[in-house]
Amino acid sequence: MGNLVPFLVQWGLTSLSLWVASYLFSGLRFADGGSLLIAALLLGFANAVVKPLLIFFTLPLTVLTMGLFLLVINALVLMLVSSVVSGFTISSFWTAFFASIFISLFSLFISGILF
Repeated sequence: MGNLVPFLVQWGLTSLSLWVASYLFSGLRFADGGSLLIAALLLGFANAVVKPLLIFFTLPLTVLTMGLFLLVINALVLMLVSSVVSGFTISSFWTAFFASIFISLFSLFISGILF
């Protein structure tokens, strides 16, 4: 039960970040609130499981680009979630790229205010 509250807070922050990003980026859309919540849940799962695997397999490229390839990995993870969740669409890679940067920074900012 002790781990449930931090999980729910992180899920809420991710949901809020995705919701705000959908208003700022015209190529990022949610059909309804349910697809937003499912996308936030899956994004958290993908960041915990899929992203570390991608980082491991692309480590030479990440080192070669001095970590900038991590931004591409973030965009690819966001696009992966949009391909799995019906009702969540991203129009292009560049929308996912800039939206993932915004989502990361916005989540960091909000969690810095709360904690």
